[in-house]
Amino acid sequence: MNATTDEFTARPRLSRFLSRPSNLALIFFVVSAGVLMIAWSGTSLLIRYSSFIPSVDRLTLPPVFAVSTLLMATGSALLHGAVQYVRQERQRPFRLCLIAAVIAGTAFVMTQCCGLWCLLASHHASSERNGIRDSAFVFAIMHGVHFVVALLFVVLVSLRAAADCYDHEYSRGVVFCAWFWHALGVLWLVILGAFGIAAAWLALPADLPALDEL
Repeated sequence: MNATTDEFTARPRLSRFLSRPSNLALIFFVVSAGVLMIAWSGTSLLIRYSSFIPSVDRLTLPPVFAVSTLLMATGSALLHGAVQYVRQERQRPFRLCLIAAVIAGTAFVMTQCCGLWCLLASHHASSERNGIRDSAFVFAIMHGVHFVVALLFVVLVSLRAAADCYDHEYSRGVVFCAWFWHALGVLWLVILGAFGIAAAWLALPADLPALDEL
């Protein structure tokens, strides 16, 4: 009993504070609200000062999607590094990777929302082909919602890491978080490919003859 009490007292003050579930829940709420507020504010600034002008006659992929894809890949690499570090009991680089992943994830959500706004602001090419763009857009919106959930998951794992909840014997939460982000990244590449196909299809002349007329 005394050994356990001494070990708890010897832990850093932040770790002791976050080790209480009520404190962890409170800090998670505050940090999550702050992260989402930063993402929303950054999105508003990007939209306001964006130089991208949506095309009025065809679907064009916003250049900001290239930045968001790079940030998504950066987040995946950081989470992969976090998994490797925690398995090696290298706590400091493990926590630094998680903090960097939160920053990269916040920037990803910010640029992703800006890109989706650019798509929403683009003019519908024709009523016959709108379904292609709209379907891809709906999938992208749903994907964006999942990435917000993934970002909050990374925030939670980062706070639990600060509370010394992970080590080489217990790291399932970190592994699951990393794989969740990786899976969403692969899905984003699929959606990006769907956008590319839709853009190529909408770029075709609307008066092309049907196959049975050839």
